[in-house]
Amino acid sequence: MHPQIVRDEEGSCPICGMDLVPKMIDAGVGKRPTVTITNAVINSMGVRTRPAERTTLWKYIETVGRIDYDETRLAHVHPRAAGWMEQLDLKAEGEPIANGQLIGRLYSEEILSAQVDFLIALDQSNAKVRLEKARNRLRLLGVTEYTISQIQKKGETVTTIPVVSNAAGVVTKLGARKGMYVTPNMEIVTIADLARIWVLVDVYEHQIDWLAEGLTAEIKVPAFPGRSWEGKVEYVYPELDPKSRTLKVRLAFDNPDGQLKANMFADVVIYGGPRHDALAVPAEALIETGRRTSVVLSLGEGRFRPVDVVTGMASGGLVEILSGIKAGDEVVVSGQFLIDSESSLQASFLRMDEAN
Repeated sequence: MHPQIVRDEEGSCPICGMDLVPKMIDAGVGKRPTVTITNAVINSMGVRTRPAERTTLWKYIETVGRIDYDETRLAHVHPRAAGWMEQLDLKAEGEPIANGQLIGRLYSEEILSAQVDFLIALDQSNAKVRLEKARNRLRLLGVTEYTISQIQKKGETVTTIPVVSNAAGVVTKLGARKGMYVTPNMEIVTIADLARIWVLVDVYEHQIDWLAEGLTAEIKVPAFPGRSWEGKVEYVYPELDPKSRTLKVRLAFDNPDGQLKANMFADVVIYGGPRHDALAVPAEALIETGRRTSVVLSLGEGRFRPVDVVTGMASGGLVEILSGIKAGDEVVVSGQFLIDSESSLQASFLRMDEAN
């Protein structure tokens, strides 16, 4: 069918050879004329209809996310005093590390001086206050209780003190090397706890009306087919990206076995609640031109008319209709584009006739 072919007498289409059929236009219907088509043409076009029905639509968003470290579970190791890393047991980023594990050994003149003060205080049996101050100074400089007890037991200073991990996880940043001079403002090691991870997703502006913290989310990753992880929406960011017009959302998932790795991509579904008594039509019934969204109504006896609609949420192949049609209206789900094209063409002819 080629609706642009219009003649004043009977004949055939010069493009496809089909017989031209009479078209009746209902004047006075408005800007979108009613088109009447014979049963033969309806059958040849494969026109199918479905009624607009009230149903329950389940809210959900499908998107893609990127796995990242939970920033609230990052641990940072800094030296408490300036000195030289005489020993470094870690070789590279990505290594697993246990809580309390030895990272390396630090030589610090400041800590060595504090040890001397501690030993002097030990020799003065009546200087309990001074002794406790000297002990606390060593603690504040990052000297472990075990090392302090060894200094007290042996009665001599130690050249280097151990630098130990303050958390378990993996090394995400190694900021020192053996022999480096380090200061308290330098980060020797950053440790990420993989027992819990974040997934960062971008959600389009039209999908955020029901999005809220605490909603259930599910992810699947290509590395583990058939397996899924359930988590929660932890935080909805306060502003949209001005270029992509998307809103960043942070999801949180438990990862006890550590299988989920940072920078993996994941298929994400965020689940909302049901929307009851929603008027819905099949998604394939919609005609979207960029300026308007419409459907084609079947009025019976071969008569069809496009009408503009306002859409709401989409779910499971159905789209909510907020206005434009009512429950029970038959909408065309196959062949509607040709009918809409014919109606638009006839509307143009009507405007030309009115102008003349």
